[in-house]
Amino acid sequence: MKRTFILLCIAMSIVSCKGDKKVNKAMADLMRSKLADSKENIYQFSVKDLSGTDFSFADLKGKKIMIVNTASKCGLTPQYEQLQEIYETYKDQNFIIVGFPANNFMSQEPGTDSEIATFCKQNYGVTFPMMSKISVKGKDMHKVYKFLTKKSKNGFEDSKVSWNFQKYLLNEKGKLVRVVSPKTLPNDPSIIDWIKN
Repeated sequence: MKRTFILLCIAMSIVSCKGDKKVNKAMADLMRSKLADSKENIYQFSVKDLSGTDFSFADLKGKKIMIVNTASKCGLTPQYEQLQEIYETYKDQNFIIVGFPANNFMSQEPGTDSEIATFCKQNYGVTFPMMSKISVKGKDMHKVYKFLTKKSKNGFEDSKVSWNFQKYLLNEKGKLVRVVSPKTLPNDPSIIDWIKN
């Protein structure tokens, strides 16, 4: 990638000397495109699920992905119900939800991985993949969330996880395309439209 970037810079400087504005613009557009492609994607990450099994995001290539940080003792916890509903409805249409329990907000996810798994299954019948508990902010922020929240890594935008049940939408190429507020329900029409189109 570094070599490609250097070659593009050389080519652009040569063309710039000739002063052709259309060619200069085309070269600039090509450089921007190559730089955008060089940003990281979600496929580089592997994590552990609630049972301690390895989970590789590379296995999700070609799927739209919703990543959501969850908590069992939050006012927004009933969103598990809508998450499970849309997962059941669209899981066979190249869509998946990946949950990350986190205890970052008022200690609303105090349980162990085993306790979280039991809670999710018994109360909401959760069958979408749930990962081992992590931190989604602060000095111990997990590497997946460093990717999701930093434009320098995701190529889309900087964000902060403001509360439990914030949603990150990634396209079929593993690129971040939207950050959704915790209070926006998982079955919001704008999210359903994104899943279907």
